[in-house]
Amino acid sequence: MNQDSAHYPPVDPFKTGLAGSCPRCGQGKLFDGLVKVKPRCANCGLDYSFADSGDGPAVFVILIIGFLVVGLALWAEVNFAPPVWLHILLWGPLTIVLSLFLLRTLKGVLIALQFRNNAAEGKLDRD
Repeated sequence: MNQDSAHYPPVDPFKTGLAGSCPRCGQGKLFDGLVKVKPRCANCGLDYSFADSGDGPAVFVILIIGFLVVGLALWAEVNFAPPVWLHILLWGPLTIVLSLFLLRTLKGVLIALQFRNNAAEGKLDRD
């Protein structure tokens, strides 16, 4: 564990990630807004500068939501043959809402897992 984590009981990274809570104490909030990470935890003072989830959450969101929405749109087209405007009206907002929800959730989980596993950027040893 990192940054004085011995004083805190271990928390489940999936629960804290899904809740958007601090990966060390599980109490403070991780996000400032929709997906912007706060500078530090208001409860335990953990510095969130280590948190770099990169493009991982976005890639998962694209794959998961794309599979679901395209699958549902194809199913609706084959079974009901709705007009194009109805497809746009249904699948556009659904894609946006699901993507924003899943992006925040996956970003929280990946940051919590990063903290738990003490993951960092790879470095080369030059001897």
